[in-house]
Amino acid sequence: MIRHETLNPPSHIYPINEWKIIESSFYPRFLAQTETIFSIGNGYLGMRGNHDEGTPISQSGTFINGFHETRPIVYGEDAYGFAKTGQVMLNVADAKVFRLYVDDEPFFLPTASLQFFERTLDMQDGILKRRILWETAVGKQVLIESERLVSLQQRHVAAISYQVTVLNSDAPVIISSEVIGAQENQAGETDPRRSTGFPYQVLIPEGHSCSDLRLILAHRACNSGMVMVCGVDHSFETDCAYTSINECDGDLGKVVFSVDARRGRPIQLVKFITYHSSRRAASKELAERAERALARVAGKGFGELVAGQKEYMSDFWQRSDIHILGNKSASGRDKCELQQAMRWNLFQILQAAGRAEGTGIPAKGLSGQTYEGHYFWDIEIYVLPFLIYTAPRIARNLLLFRHSMLEQARLRARELNQKGALFPWRTINGEEASAHYAAGTAQYHINADIMYALKKYVEITDDNAMLYNEGAEMLVETARFWVDIGFYSDRKSGKFCIHGVTGPDEYTAVVNNNAYTNLMARENLLFAVKTVTKMHDQLPAYFETLVDRTKLDFSEVETWQQAADKMYVPYDRTLGIHPQDEDFLDLEVWDIKNTPRDRFPLLLFYHPLVIYRHQVIKQADVVLAMLLLGDMFTNKQKQRNFEYYDPLTTGDSSLSACIQSVVASEIGSSEKAMGYARYAMLMDLADVGGNMADGCHVASMGGTWMVATYGFAGMRDYDGNVSFAPNIPRYVDELRFPLTIRGQCLRVSMTRNEAIYLLEKGSLLEISHQGKRISLQQGLPVTCKIKSRKGRPKPELPGSEDSAK
Repeated sequence: MIRHETLNPPSHIYPINEWKIIESSFYPRFLAQTETIFSIGNGYLGMRGNHDEGTPISQSGTFINGFHETRPIVYGEDAYGFAKTGQVMLNVADAKVFRLYVDDEPFFLPTASLQFFERTLDMQDGILKRRILWETAVGKQVLIESERLVSLQQRHVAAISYQVTVLNSDAPVIISSEVIGAQENQAGETDPRRSTGFPYQVLIPEGHSCSDLRLILAHRACNSGMVMVCGVDHSFETDCAYTSINECDGDLGKVVFSVDARRGRPIQLVKFITYHSSRRAASKELAERAERALARVAGKGFGELVAGQKEYMSDFWQRSDIHILGNKSASGRDKCELQQAMRWNLFQILQAAGRAEGTGIPAKGLSGQTYEGHYFWDIEIYVLPFLIYTAPRIARNLLLFRHSMLEQARLRARELNQKGALFPWRTINGEEASAHYAAGTAQYHINADIMYALKKYVEITDDNAMLYNEGAEMLVETARFWVDIGFYSDRKSGKFCIHGVTGPDEYTAVVNNNAYTNLMARENLLFAVKTVTKMHDQLPAYFETLVDRTKLDFSEVETWQQAADKMYVPYDRTLGIHPQDEDFLDLEVWDIKNTPRDRFPLLLFYHPLVIYRHQVIKQADVVLAMLLLGDMFTNKQKQRNFEYYDPLTTGDSSLSACIQSVVASEIGSSEKAMGYARYAMLMDLADVGGNMADGCHVASMGGTWMVATYGFAGMRDYDGNVSFAPNIPRYVDELRFPLTIRGQCLRVSMTRNEAIYLLEKGSLLEISHQGKRISLQQGLPVTCKIKSRKGRPKPELPGSEDSAK
């Protein structure tokens, strides 16, 4: 049950287009939302969709992934082991800004007489475009055309082409191209999800220079000591007479072009932009890097950057596109609505992850500062499945980034009096940054989430080299953690129990035997047992290295196996469901239906203790476990669990609708599956959560890929065995998508009646369709009929089954 209403932008201003997001009129009412919608980035550098002239503005934003400030976390009452250091991704120098003057009158969107306006995010090519016809007070018509890109081929580079043409007259034109160093950071006092801002100047000028058309500004973060440099260079082309001057200080640089514009003669200004950041390098070195980058890209020109962007995007869509053809009855709107939403979601994942090298993926990508630019479990559970099947190199980089935090995770476990390693719940630099331990540190499941993603990655890519090097080291330390934190309970017939944890549902905190946590911990332990045993028996060189790194005693493996075999999984025989935790069913049920819509999300209107005393769920918990570990549940258990938990789930988290859709598809609840799918796909474009202005929901976007593949296509990949049991809803006419499996390319095409599997690249691939094994050979499509799910037997009465395996 989702209590949030969608806020669909008016279709006459934002027409549906399957490859583009189009804004056909200047629409200030959606200014904040469109700054997110039109954001562009590459995983290292992100720019919010602010207008070229810098105003009007809701939240300005230029972000470098991992570039952050640190500050002490202040507690009214401190306690041993609390997180000490907060981290905040910073809003850095803004190089997007142009100031335009015609006849010395400034161009200002809210008051300008606009004869034409169109802004387009071209997702196929990866370019943001805008075209405006402005009529001045004296009747001069000024055509303003711009194109903006953040290069996916060149990690540190962005560029903007800004062209002005006075169509019907001569006129003096001034264009000031600026870099503004001093930027405000988000400060949200009433919403704990937003960044809290800084009471001091956080970016300290480190140096600046200007020469001809080039500007360099360097800044240092006050406490973290990180250094960043922004550099810009320009090319200027026109048949008109012009002059240029530059000026620069620590927080502002500009190159001002004064042009005697002639009727119908274009004035084209291209701004080449580069950003460089480091924890170690000095500003002088970064400035030298910026100079080299600018010389390279300015020498080759804007056209080459555009061509490179198109080439990169063509490859991305070839590997990643989901073609979903809906029909109008799905929403009462355009049948391409879902297609547009799906592509925008996938495009935003690329912009958050494409060049995220040596970093994670912030919860809002690089489109906003909410959640302070932190990395959560979102990466492994929601985003990595998409990347594993479409861009395994990026998936590998993200797992290696987790491994780079292992030593800090070991230290964190010791701070919490535990053995092994505990990865931070939220972080940028590897230190735990969650000040609220109940809904932060206590989510120990993050250890198992990372190992689950590692397992899926290895099974789908066959990258055993990573498994037996970095992966095995993480497996040993996480297995040690689980064995140390749990215990064998006499009151539970000697079962292995894990107490004092929080599962994915943050509305139920610090509980005993959270079902999701225990199941995922068991999976973690079994994976560690299997991997380390094989290394011991068959790969002695790898094993010796592992022992050297971890001081492993092989006898530990037996304790991991024992804990996994004895893991306690809550089960209620009367209801035939898995309680979310040991005491969940004893809580009072929250009256969701009679809670006013304006009181959601509950976390903004009710004290946590009030929420904790009720059966009410922020996001899928047991239901998520049924997706990730579906082979651990019977079909009847899945049906009963879903039917019990669905009415209790508020949808206050963007992470929930996608999972509910997938599981609803599996149990045959097609209408609910489609309803939740629409919420997931339109989470941002329809502002379901009401906070899209603060940035996009990257994890939910990964979830939309799962809706299509794991939900509608019914894909499962337990132990690396890929199977399909399609559940195409009546609102979808066709579904097509590619998968990369162990280096081979599989193309899947489905309607409600049949599925076609084509091994486009590779030699032989084994899959299954509705339980039937299929051997695919390159270039030979296999067509399979889809058996109807009508007449599905109703589940038996509760209480007739045993617990999860």
